[in-house]
Amino acid sequence: MTDILFYHLTESRLEDAIPPLLEKSLERGWTVVVQAGNAERRDALDNHLWTYREASFLPHGLDGEPHAHLQPVLLTTGEGAANGATVRFLVDGVSPPPLEGYERVVFMFDGHDQQQLDEARAQWKALKASGHGLTYWQQSSGGRWERKA
Repeated sequence: MTDILFYHLTESRLEDAIPPLLEKSLERGWTVVVQAGNAERRDALDNHLWTYREASFLPHGLDGEPHAHLQPVLLTTGEGAANGATVRFLVDGVSPPPLEGYERVVFMFDGHDQQQLDEARAQWKALKASGHGLTYWQQSSGGRWERKA
């Protein structure tokens, strides 16, 4: 069954929190798709992943580009995963596609955005009611992730 994780951003922005999680996913040999709420957000994440740290390289691409199927991290606004991802990150309160076929699904939501909080709560309730095992992580004041449930 798919591992489902909720990451509650309270101390940093998504742009600061997601690169280390993507790096860890790649270190584990996973192929990843990140689903953003719209093309503007997807493109902003694309630009950020090229520049977030001077001495790093996080290989990624955009859906619809040539060779999207070869990307270890694919940024999209849709439900597909042209790269055959086994891990899916959902940001900006997007609703998940069917979860079958994913080893892990990660909901990342901004704790300062009431709409994202409400959507995350609704997703949690729906997934819990359907029998999925869920874990909930929240940032500590130092920005580290602490398991809360």
